[in-house]
Amino acid sequence: MDGHLVEGVARVVATDGDTVWLEPEQGEACEGCLSASSCGVKSGGSSRRLMARRFSMVNSFQGQVGDRVVFGISERSLLRASALAYALPLLLMVGGAMAGQLLTGSDADAAIASVLGLVGGLLIARFRAGHLDAKGELSPHFLRYAYGPGPSDHCDQE
Repeated sequence: MDGHLVEGVARVVATDGDTVWLEPEQGEACEGCLSASSCGVKSGGSSRRLMARRFSMVNSFQGQVGDRVVFGISERSLLRASALAYALPLLLMVGGAMAGQLLTGSDADAAIASVLGLVGGLLIARFRAGHLDAKGELSPHFLRYAYGPGPSDHCDQE
């Protein structure tokens, strides 16, 4: 991994051979988050929302269900993935709208070109994200065990 790491704490919720499934724990920032009540972290959330937050990691540390671990993802890779997911489709959407307006002068053509730019940006982002994932750049890595009680061990779950 290159550069600085973005770290997070997660709890092992399932094991499957050489793979563990983790759910990220609520961080201190969740207390002041305006979306905390709808993201499913603070209130326990629906099982569908919790399942959507689960991620897998290679079980190089012999993790067991209930273990709390600190994982890391390269800051550079995370920024690259964020730019792919958000900036690229947005730029192609705006560029498509501008091109459609400049070429034809029609608002309808600009709207169509913006949708085409957005779809093209999403397809390119998906392809590039798959490439980054295949190289292992988006995979979380085990750093260490997290000791002490987690947030869910001492707070009231609604």
